[in-house]
Parts: sequence; structure tokens; C-alpha cells
Amino acid sequence: MIALHLLSIVLALIIDQLIGDPRWLPHPVKGFGKMVSRLDRALNRGNYKKLKGLFMLFLILAATLLFSYVLVSFVYSVHLVLGVCLESLLISTTIAARGLKEAGQSVYDPLVRGNLEEARTKLSWIVGRDTQGLPSQEIVRGAVETVAENTSDGVTAPLFFAFIGGAPLALLYRAVNTCDSMVGYKNVRYIDFGWASARLDDVLNYIPARLTAFVMVFHAMMKKRLTFAWLREQARQHPSPNSGWGEAAVAGLLGIRLGGTNYYKGQVSYRPFIGRAQYSLKPVHIEKTIVIMQKAVTWFTIILLAAGGIYIVAAQSWS
Repeated sequence: MIALHLLSIVLALIIDQLIGDPRWLPHPVKGFGKMVSRLDRALNRGNYKKLKGLFMLFLILAATLLFSYVLVSFVYSVHLVLGVCLESLLISTTIAARGLKEAGQSVYDPLVRGNLEEARTKLSWIVGRDTQGLPSQEIVRGAVETVAENTSDGVTAPLFFAFIGGAPLALLYRAVNTCDSMVGYKNVRYIDFGWASARLDDVLNYIPARLTAFVMVFHAMMKKRLTFAWLREQARQHPSPNSGWGEAAVAGLLGIRLGGTNYYKGQVSYRPFIGRAQYSLKPVHIEKTIVIMQKAVTWFTIILLAAGGIYIVAAQSWS
């Protein structure tokens, strides 16, 4: 089965590069979002909010895993080729390498034309922070942080879980990620109700985030004098236990500093700095971050293929 997962992963990456996430194609994340919204309205009230949030998470994950497993198993039973095609398509909906590239490029293009207003607008589509009045360097920082942070949870983490359990596990991961993005906030409304979603998302991203950062910097460790200890030290500056790893890797590779002051609906939020400011932030750093993301996805996939090949050979020798 691992060989089919590997083939599906490669085909899913090709599908993502060819068509990305077209609006006309039904997308599982939209379905997850609707489920979360309805359960949020129904359950996020009164007492026992932690328990209710856990129940919401269980319902969504159980439905996702059961439906996807039954569907994929059935199609495989009809024909092997049909099973691979379906699994590839489902896995492609959990990854967003093309989408990340396009998101970064959409901010980069108006910046190099000197159209700050358009760049701020495009940035507002991909970040939660306020973008009105941001200078060029802060626009660049927002785009770089978005691409760097989402390389793991938007691409390599779903691939990691697809490698372990195919499309059902990749969709399960995406469901958890969606729950966290919608209710995993530390505010009055969600501090309890979103607790389970946020914690499970942290757990699932622990290995992929660190492996992704390592893959990003491995080829440049000696040249840039980056170490895993340095990455860990810088990543800890981020409020998330996992999101800082990608940002630390990009900051170290490009010699830039990320983090600082953001505003969310007018409220100030300060994030400790990540990296050393050897160079001031410029639009070109968005393009360089996109290249780092693409290389990381390529090498991450190669590692998965190599690990799968070793497993297949070992399994055959044991049997």
C-alpha cells in the first residue's frame, strides 16, 4: 500500500502544479469550514466549552476519516487505477504549493511596480493583520512570513500524513488544521471551545514543521553557519510551537529579520524578532522565499520517496 501512497503523492503534486485550487472544483476545506461554523454556533455557548469543543473536533474528524476511508477503499476495490486517481485528487486538495507561490507573487508584482496600495490589498487577502498604511518593508515581511509559515502546514505536513495513511489521513490533518484556523484562538470566545483543536494541531505539526525547516536549510548549513540549535532558538520566539520553524529557516537563509509589531483590528500585537537583520527587507525576498518553499517541497518529497523505497525493500526482505 505504501507504493500506492507514494505514487498518489507524486501525482497529487503534479495536479496541484497544473490546476491548483480552481474555484469551480468542490474543495474539502470548504466543507470542513461549513461544519465548523455550524457546530460553533450550536455548541459554543454555556458551560463545558472545552468538552463541547472536543466533541465538535471528534465529530468532524470521525466523519472525515470514515467517509474518506470508505470512499477510497471502495474505488480501489473497483479498479486499482481508479483508486490511485481518486487518492491523488483528494491529496491534491490538501496541499497548496501553487497557491502559496501565487499568493506571494500577487504581493510581489505590485510592489515592484511601486503600487503600495494594491500590494497592501493583496496582502490583506492572505494575512489576518491590518495592512492599511503599511510601508514596503512591512508588506514584504507579511508576505515572507506567510509563505515561510505555510510551507509546512500548507504543503509538507499534508504530504507527511499522506505518506503514512494516504488520502484519508491527509484529509484528517487538513480537517484539524481547518478547525484550528477557525476556532483555535486565545480570545474570550474560543480560549476554551477551541482548546482541543489548537492542541491537536500543535501535536500533528510537531514533526513536519521541524523536518521542513531542516530540509530548507540542510544544503546551506555549512555556508550559512546555521545549526539545528540556532533554528530551535529562533523558532521559540514565535508564539506558536511549530510556525516559527519555517520563519526561522527562511530568516537564516536570507539574512533577514522577521517578527515585530502587527495590528489586528486596531489592536497592537508584538511578536519577538526571528533572525538577524543582515539585509533590509526588499521585494526580492518574497521571490527568494517562494524558491525556498519550492525547493523544500521537492526535497521533502524525495525524502518521502526514499523512505518509502527503503520500507518496501525491507518489508520484502523480512517476508
